[in-house]
Amino acid sequence: MIDTSLTPNLAARFARLALSHLTREYPNKLDHVLGKRADLKSPRELHPIFFGSFDWHSCVHGYWLLATILRLFPDIEEATAIRELFDAQLTSAKARGEVRYLGRKSTATFERPYGWAWLLMLAAELNRQDASEAKKWNAALAVLAHAFKERFQSFLPKATYPIRVGTHFNSAFAITLALEYADVFSDAGLRKALTSKAKSWFRNDVDCQAWEPGGDDFLSSALMEAECMRRVLGPADFSAWLDRFLPRLAVREPATLFHPAIVSDRSDGKIAHLDGLNLSRAWCWRSIAQTWSDSDPRRSIALEAAENHLTASLPHVAGDYMGEHWLATFALLALL
Repeated sequence: MIDTSLTPNLAARFARLALSHLTREYPNKLDHVLGKRADLKSPRELHPIFFGSFDWHSCVHGYWLLATILRLFPDIEEATAIRELFDAQLTSAKARGEVRYLGRKSTATFERPYGWAWLLMLAAELNRQDASEAKKWNAALAVLAHAFKERFQSFLPKATYPIRVGTHFNSAFAITLALEYADVFSDAGLRKALTSKAKSWFRNDVDCQAWEPGGDDFLSSALMEAECMRRVLGPADFSAWLDRFLPRLAVREPATLFHPAIVSDRSDGKIAHLDGLNLSRAWCWRSIAQTWSDSDPRRSIALEAAENHLTASLPHVAGDYMGEHWLATFALLALL
């Protein structure tokens, strides 16, 4: 087994990875609809803050990674570079530029819901910090966070059905992250909208078969739903719900949830998603384990599964840009 604790050295390594790509404009995979020739612009022209890291959402959660590390390890050597980057990029003028992009035609589904949720997660992290500099960055980003909060509140009543795939469109993942924002900002209206929708989608789910992994999953449809419901329901209700949803968990079934995915080619951007699946499963298993007492055998089963998944993919957060531009974020989620 490898060391799976979040040490200052590992946090510094994650920070260096993020710093290496947050302002790397190319290669770049845009989520951009062309309405006319004038819409042909560079990533930096379209997105004044989040133009790096291969795609918009990876850039957003790269900033979340750095903000989280800055809060937890403010004295590491990389902290100076993080502060300089945030001072340069997290400004009111650049945030308004990101908001202007949302005003274009054909942007209603831009980054829905994954990028929306990560932007709110970033705002929540900045708001947790006491330093005056963080308050400045948070104030600058507030206009963009408000725009995505409004998009959530407008979209949720129309979302009749959840999306259960193991990729960016997963509904449970988006709700889980958006709840962080609602809680940190004490936004009762948003929390009610998120929890009501999660209950309507997932409360009656029973005997999950866990048909995973798919070939490009980076989220576990089963465990992500469980982690979402852990945050939505009270402890007693969640325990009863989980007993129905994963009734054979104590005997390690469905078996696929306990075995790390095999990553055959880390230079293939889709196959590299499977390292993310292992890391996000570890995050979910560790979180769900908190609901059981030390004497409950399910707790040790969940923690063992988390360690196995971390061991499989934590060594591979760097090495090829297809994974390197985002995997450290999911590693950090698992290690917090």
